[in-house]
Amino acid sequence: MATQRNETFELRGINHVALVCSDMQRTVDFYTKVLGMPLINTINLPDDLGQHFFFDAGNGDSLAFFWFTEAPDGIPGKSRAAALPGYGDWLTAVGSLNHVAFNVPADKFVEYRAKLKANGVRVGPIVNHDHSPTQVALEMNDDVYVRSFYFQDPDGILLEFACWLREFTPEDATHKGRTAAERRPRD
Repeated sequence: MATQRNETFELRGINHVALVCSDMQRTVDFYTKVLGMPLINTINLPDDLGQHFFFDAGNGDSLAFFWFTEAPDGIPGKSRAAALPGYGDWLTAVGSLNHVAFNVPADKFVEYRAKLKANGVRVGPIVNHDHSPTQVALEMNDDVYVRSFYFQDPDGILLEFACWLREFTPEDATHKGRTAAERRPRD
């Protein structure tokens, strides 16, 4: 997908996104055996702080995980989504990571969803994202810009497989950003 040029910094994508897991071996098993992501670097942190492992996410990007000896448990609906979109509340707190979306080829999209299901992964419905009032098209049309579906890793981290279907134009970026004063935080 073509992008606009960044005149301020020469950013080359995402080096890595670092998440926190409760069981590093279970995380390694899921990301290498179910998602097929090669484990490319493992670090034992000093002073028994924990571990930091990196997986190849394609295109030179990585997905990393920390396992901290003293990490508190995640809180569904706060630090991580409580459910898959389409199956419940996926709202998360300010400063949290809501989900990680992996870019997949459009011609493999349906096949990849079936592979995850065959591996026992619960996947959400296919979502055809468009600019309609519901932002979801029930049937494919020229306004659908990305297709996706969501699933979770063993710690409940929300993941998405998404495939771009068209290039963006200036008309796709016309909304004004909302402010903190407009928020209505839940307790």
